[in-house]
Amino acid sequence: MSDEPARAELRIHGKVQGVFFRANTRDQSRRRDLTGWVKNLPDGTVRAVIEGPRAEVQEVVDWAHEGPSAARVEEVEVEWTESTGEFDSFEIRR
Repeated sequence: MSDEPARAELRIHGKVQGVFFRANTRDQSRRRDLTGWVKNLPDGTVRAVIEGPRAEVQEVVDWAHEGPSAARVEEVEVEWTESTGEFDSFEIRR
């Protein structure tokens, strides 16, 4: 891992809505000064886009496989792409 900028696009499956997954993802990301967003999707999954130094983004990706204590994560789809630098902060989208 390195400090090179990276972008991870995640789709998290399982019992991940109504368990503070979005708030915890925001907190995990902000703690590491990462940018992007997270939101619930109508199909019951959670989607997140996270940008920052690759090593720190990877830490949040690793965390997402477990999530908060009330969550039951079944699968995390991750697509790595180049960072765009388009975000100023990390937010929860509705």
